[in-house]
Amino acid sequence: MYKYLLFLVFPVFMFSQSQKISGTVFNADKEKLDSVKVELYNHENTFVKSFYTDSEGKFSFDNLLSNSFKLKINDEKYLSFEKTIEAKNENEILNIILKNNQKDIEAVTITKKKPLVKRKVDRLEFNVENSNISSLNAWEILKKTPQVTINNDVLAVKGGTSVLVTINDKKVMMTGEELKNFLENTQGDDVKSVEVITNPPAKYEAEGGAVLNIVMKKNKIEGYRGILSSKYIQTQYAKGVAGISQYYKKDKLSVMGSYFRGGGTYYREGTDYVNYPEDGTTWISTMNRKDQNKSQNTVNFNIEYEIDSLTTASLNYSGFFAPKSFGTYNVPTLIYNAQNSVESNYTTINDHHSRTINNSLSFQIDRKLNKKSSISWINYFTGNNSTKYQNVLTYLNFANQNPKETNFMTNNKSDVQLYSTQLDYQWKNEKLELESGAKYSFVKTNSLLDFSDNENGQFQYRPEKSSLFDYKEHNFGIYTSMAYNLGKWNFKGGLRAEMTNLEGVVSEPYEVNENKYWSLFPTFYAQYTTENKHEFGFSYGKRISRPFYSWLNPAKSYYNLFSYYQGDPKLKATIIHNLNFTYSFKNWNLDFYYRKEIFPSMEISFQQHENNNLIYYFTNIEKGEAYGVNVYKSFEIKPWWSLILSENLEHNENYFKGLDGALNKNQVWNWVSNVSTSFTLDKNSDWKMELGHKYYSPAIQGTFSISSQWSAYFVMNKKFFNKKLEAAFIFNDIFKSTQQKISTKYGNQDNYFLDYQDTQGFTFSLKYNFGNQSVKNSKTIKKADEQERL
Repeated sequence: MYKYLLFLVFPVFMFSQSQKISGTVFNADKEKLDSVKVELYNHENTFVKSFYTDSEGKFSFDNLLSNSFKLKINDEKYLSFEKTIEAKNENEILNIILKNNQKDIEAVTITKKKPLVKRKVDRLEFNVENSNISSLNAWEILKKTPQVTINNDVLAVKGGTSVLVTINDKKVMMTGEELKNFLENTQGDDVKSVEVITNPPAKYEAEGGAVLNIVMKKNKIEGYRGILSSKYIQTQYAKGVAGISQYYKKDKLSVMGSYFRGGGTYYREGTDYVNYPEDGTTWISTMNRKDQNKSQNTVNFNIEYEIDSLTTASLNYSGFFAPKSFGTYNVPTLIYNAQNSVESNYTTINDHHSRTINNSLSFQIDRKLNKKSSISWINYFTGNNSTKYQNVLTYLNFANQNPKETNFMTNNKSDVQLYSTQLDYQWKNEKLELESGAKYSFVKTNSLLDFSDNENGQFQYRPEKSSLFDYKEHNFGIYTSMAYNLGKWNFKGGLRAEMTNLEGVVSEPYEVNENKYWSLFPTFYAQYTTENKHEFGFSYGKRISRPFYSWLNPAKSYYNLFSYYQGDPKLKATIIHNLNFTYSFKNWNLDFYYRKEIFPSMEISFQQHENNNLIYYFTNIEKGEAYGVNVYKSFEIKPWWSLILSENLEHNENYFKGLDGALNKNQVWNWVSNVSTSFTLDKNSDWKMELGHKYYSPAIQGTFSISSQWSAYFVMNKKFFNKKLEAAFIFNDIFKSTQQKISTKYGNQDNYFLDYQDTQGFTFSLKYNFGNQSVKNSKTIKKADEQERL
């Protein structure tokens, strides 16, 4: 009897087994789509539940008991999708391809949208492609990127200034003014996204506390097109830049080339205050620096060719040429006695010029091995050559001494060459991704300083004040990493090992510094996404920050008779530990972080009381620690009105030793606020207006204490002639409120300087698009034999 009963009810048990339906959503280009809403209905067409695809395009419905279901996807960008699924004994895994919601189009008109902030397991992606800020240049886009601040042209990510800039994962061998000029001449329309990687995975070299990777768009527009652009900048003096960008794509070939030429006059105001308590004097120097650079040239060329359906080769060249920057500084110095009366003075006249050339060349081959694996080989070469010459004349008028004058000349030549080669292998399926690779790089620098002074009316070469510095560094790294997707969980971990072998040789006094060491750099990431799209993340990474090559040069670069700059060939590399907890929901992004730096290297100032010298030099301090929270949120108040809030609150501590060997502590709570609001005045002509405000509370850098500053700005842009011509107007530092005070005060050190970098002014720019500007509808290309064999 029981056997017959069991036989009768067995079908009920069979069909009542829990079922799982999962899958991945793609577009027509086989790209995985995230944040797509997948709806589940039962056989009576009654709604059951919904799920948004994750960053890998995946969705999953568990513990289903019905015997028939219907999946529906309704997204305005794509044609509606519907599929009926009958119950099975095994789980149902689907690959869904959504077709574009337009048929037989001849051209696609791109509609501007807000930048999209997307949290991935190991980075924050700021997608600016076709957004309302893509009309800006790459430097201005970085200013608007979450977690990134730019203060006095210094890049920082969540307060840390050890930042490595890469373009398409290739290191940019430029810093300071060179990097700024290069990015200012990089069109925002060519930028796809900016990846903020606070804990870079093992694939990236361990150099740098954080990585800002600028991802450039691939040219998908067939035929020829170009962009003519010009920009006029008026601050204290005028500057300008003009150039052309050209693009060509036909079948397997894609070519891009651009040239920009700029020039103008650069200005900076500064006043130094140095107190000497031993003799009761105060030295005050006023230096208004005016430099002219009539020719700044930026060149970029890229060619990409599809050898076959499995292999792509690309060649890229970029160059920056500034053949001559020149100026003459007239610097008066007044010396006050203890009664606050001027008792002595001297005047320095600094006549100088400089030249900079930077060339970078890279070659890359990408090859698909099969459906799951691929390999990439990248070779990279860069050379940086610079020359700085100065003729310094000083008129001395000291109390109880006869007036006199002195004269010296310095000629500083520097040449840096870097070569690297890297091989990467990748294997991935729906849940697992493996990466492994190796990289070798070699750096060679040569720095020569010639010093001569005037004695008895004739210049004499001074070998004791001259120097030759040679530096060589070999770096070999290997890495492996693994990422695993477990439904709502994403995990990633990796380990990188780097061997560094360096040698620095100083001629005067002769000294050889050698070092060879292995270092391990682990990384780990975890991310959990709820059904309601709340994202929680955790990451840890260990990094290294090696000093810039110019920081290692011990030659004394004199500003005047009483002040000079000097590097240190014994500078240690800085070890950085990063710990992050993240939370994201809709347009909210929160990042709680902790950063520890062991022997950070930085520039500080130091007074020598016995000869009244003020020395600026690079050194290692003991350690630095910081913890804080970063918040980024965009609000859409109205369809035509949006607000962006970016806040960073951090507690920062720096520990350094004084002359007496005692450990000093410099600490501060630092708040960086960036608030902007934008309005769309006319959607048809992309007529937009933006107002913004930036505030930096007091900060520290080693021995320095840095005062607060704030600035307000205004931006307006509009397009004309069927959007082929674009005009933009920018007014920066409206209230001229960016002057800062940088002070040092501990022990017998008491000095500060006031600095204003000529930030108040306006910019007017024009950009004209010509040639083919629309994406043409192309027929499906039949897969080549090589791809069919995958």
